[in-house]
Amino acid sequence: MQEIKNIALIAHDARKCDLTEWVSYNVGILRRNNLICTGTTGQLVQSVFDDLCPEAGKVVQRLNSGPLGGDQQVGAMIVNDQIDILVFFTDPMSMQPHDVDIKALLRISSIDNIVVATTKSTADFVISSPMFNSHYQPVKTNYEGYVKRLC
Repeated sequence: MQEIKNIALIAHDARKCDLTEWVSYNVGILRRNNLICTGTTGQLVQSVFDDLCPEAGKVVQRLNSGPLGGDQQVGAMIVNDQIDILVFFTDPMSMQPHDVDIKALLRISSIDNIVVATTKSTADFVISSPMFNSHYQPVKTNYEGYVKRLC
């Protein structure tokens, strides 16, 4: 993980305001990193940058909406070591039509041992950590025995 991080930002509908407030507060730090967002979340995050840092230009790489494959696109990027941090403000009070995709995304995040924040408190701790602005090499679990298992 280099000093410039690849950060995926995702928020369920009921948490999009929370995420945009968090982005607004941390815009100075986030602008020095690569931001990848799903659908509407990406549009909202880019709007924050357009309002607060118009000189930054386009800072968000937008993927599909989560239910339309965006969560799976982020998961593929994690598998290909293209995401360092996942900030995913989930709505624990609502059922999601793409719940299996969400579970798969969180599972692959755990398998690849990337940083995951699903609450504002956790995201605040992550972004304020001294490790956030430095090189960090996460330890990958060796799943070779699992992959080579026999029937």
